[in-house]
Amino acid sequence: MALQSVIRFFLPKDDHWYDMLEELSRLGHEAAKALLVFKDQPASVVQTSVQALEHQADDVVRRMEDALARTFVTPLDREDLHRLSGALDDIIDLMNLAARCFSLYHLERPTPPMVQIMEKLDEATGLIAASVPHLRKHHFEDLLTSGRKVRAIEKEADTIYRSAISALFAEKNGDFRELLKQKEALDHLEAAVDYCDNVADLLANLAVKHG
Repeated sequence: MALQSVIRFFLPKDDHWYDMLEELSRLGHEAAKALLVFKDQPASVVQTSVQALEHQADDVVRRMEDALARTFVTPLDREDLHRLSGALDDIIDLMNLAARCFSLYHLERPTPPMVQIMEKLDEATGLIAASVPHLRKHHFEDLLTSGRKVRAIEKEADTIYRSAISALFAEKNGDFRELLKQKEALDHLEAAVDYCDNVADLLANLAVKHG
């Protein structure tokens, strides 16, 4: 711990790396909230909102890549910064795919399992948005605690997903096209929660590495 403190003292006090990571985590949480609007608003409205956030996230990732290409010394390993920013962006990309699926397949309203997974996604991205600033402050125990909570949410979302898929394929007289629509939407939503768990793992690894 003492050695890490000495190293941090001599590192450049440039916080724009943390600014970009925190911006990505905030955009992820905003995208999750925009998805939940599908309960009351048309799919086209949801897609427009989520896609705008996805474009903002892409811009942050480009800025991160440009900064990494121009900077020799960084507060975290270059590979870790690249990996974490990419994983945060992946969450938003998957939510954008879900929103696009809603609109493309003319889903009028989300099914109850979709709403439940979107609520879990809102919880998980909210935890991530709250925990990423702990990197800047070197509050590594808080990162580990948040990571455990995100993993618990991911397990809950996975249970909802598996039950929903099982119910879809159990319908003997269901419309096969409707089944495919719902399954693809559920797949994207569940994958987004999985990527939240990936981010939690990356943050936990950083906590162990630098704590």
